[in-house]
Amino acid sequence: MTGTGTGTARTQPTGARGGGTRTRGTGARWAAAAGGLSAAAALVAAALLAPAPAPPSPPDGAAHGAGAADGRPASATDPDEKPEPEKCEDGGNPAESLKPSGKAGDAVERIKDEGKLVVGVDQNSYLWGYRDPTTGKIEGFDIDLVKAIARDLLGGDGDDRITYKTIPTDQRIPAIEKGEVDMVVRTMTIACDRKDKVAFSTAYFEAGQQLLVPRKDARVKGFDASMRGKRVCYASGSTAETMMTSDAYEELGAEPVVVPNQLDCLVRLQLGEADATVTDSALAAGQAAQDPSVELIGEPQTIEPYGVAMNLEDEDLVRRVNKVLEDYREDGWKSSYERWLADDIVGTEGKKPAPPKPLYRD
Repeated sequence: MTGTGTGTARTQPTGARGGGTRTRGTGARWAAAAGGLSAAAALVAAALLAPAPAPPSPPDGAAHGAGAADGRPASATDPDEKPEPEKCEDGGNPAESLKPSGKAGDAVERIKDEGKLVVGVDQNSYLWGYRDPTTGKIEGFDIDLVKAIARDLLGGDGDDRITYKTIPTDQRIPAIEKGEVDMVVRTMTIACDRKDKVAFSTAYFEAGQQLLVPRKDARVKGFDASMRGKRVCYASGSTAETMMTSDAYEELGAEPVVVPNQLDCLVRLQLGEADATVTDSALAAGQAAQDPSVELIGEPQTIEPYGVAMNLEDEDLVRRVNKVLEDYREDGWKSSYERWLADDIVGTEGKKPAPPKPLYRD
C-alpha cells in the first residue's frame, strides 16, 4: 500500500514477544496476554460449530479500493497493482470530515454533564483493543486514542471517566444509532456506505484487506483461483464482507463463512473450519502475533482509513474529536504506535508509518 499514514502488516510476523523495543512489559506478561486471547477464542469455539448464515446481498457499488482495470481483484491479474482510495457516488472521498473546533455544543455538553464518555470498543483484538488478562484492563492502540479524547472532554487521566462497552463488529453502527454509546473506536473503516448512518472523524490509521492463512499447508494462496470452493471467513458488517460479496470477488468462487466477530474467524481457522480469513491487515497482524501458526499472505486489496464513528447529529462532537486528533498526530500517535504496533506493522519500503493527513469537506 502507498501513501502517508498507511500501515502494512509484516507478512512474516513472529509470535507475541516481550522485551526488545516494545515497552508493554515483560515477556511473561505478553505471553500471558496472547495466551489469554487464545483461551478466549477457544471458549467461543463451541458456539461457532453451527453453520454460518449466508452473507446478505452486496450493497450498491464496488468493494473498497480499486482492483484491476477489468474489475477483477488486483492480485488476480497483476500482484504489483496497488489499490486506490474509495470514491463515493458523488466523487467525494469518504475520509473527508468536518473541520476541527474546540467549541462545545449539545453533544459535548451532554458528555460533560454526565461526567463520563461511553465508548464502543473491542476486547479481543490484540494490539488494538483487548483485555489484558493480568490486569483486567482493556488496552491497545485504539484505547490510547479513547483516553486522549476523554482527557480533552472531561479532564483527569481520562481512564477514570470512560465507560467501555464491548460490541461485536456487526453492532457498531446500531450501537451509535440507538444512543447506546457516544462513539465507537474499534478499527472501524470510513466507508461510503456507512456515511449516511454515522459520522466519522478524520482518519487516524490506514490498513487494507488481506488474507490470513495457516502457516503450514495453506489451501488458499491468494485472491485468485486457489479460493474456488475454499471456506473463507469474514465478519458480518465488516468491509471484508462488502469486498467479498462484490461481483469481482464473488467470481473467485469462495465458500463464505460469516461470523459476528473477526476473532471468531481466527477460531474457525484454528479448528480447521475455515481455510482462510479476510480482514484488515492491521487486525490480521495482531492475530498473527497472537498465534504464530498463522500468517498473512499477499498484498492488501484495499485502502481502509480508520475513523472514530459518532452519531450523525453530533456535529460538535465530531469537530471536537478532530481537534483532539490534530494534537494527537503530533505527539500521542507516534508513542502509541511504538508501544503497540511497531513490531508488526510497518509503512511503505519498511519505513515507520505516519498518521494519515486529515481531509476536511467544509
